Amino acid sequence: MASGRVLVVDDEQNLRKAVHRTLTKAGYDVIEAEDGEKGIAAVQAGDNPLRLDVIICDVHMPKVGGKEVVTYLKSQFPSVPIIVLTGDPQYKDATDFLANGASAYLAKPFEPAALVKTVAKCVESHVFHH
Repeated sequence: MASGRVLVVDDEQNLRKAVHRTLTKAGYDVIEAEDGEKGIAAVQAGDNPLRLDVIICDVHMPKVGGKEVVTYLKSQFPSVPIIVLTGDPQYKDATDFLANGASAYLAKPFEPAALVKTVAKCVESHVFHH
């Protein structure tokens, strides 16, 4: 059974819920944030930052976009793998994200199995580095 803590940052509630359901079923502890600001706030809550194993972040969001979130989280948690989600699979920035610290990207809509597999791979690489 997989385990690990995953932060999902996406402004689409249905997608967040689907990711939450899929990953919870796979044994992960899932935290949701509906935008970049809340995603950043979630990891900073309390005295010590949350221990995260994977961050899943949408590219296109109001207020603070995916690029800013990825850049910020990478600076704070350089070892935590980040998976970016994009509604546009031809999205040229997806490669920019990979060049700027994202570990993987998934094009929406994605299969639950692909999500679980990508998260598992990222968690393994994260645990391996510790």
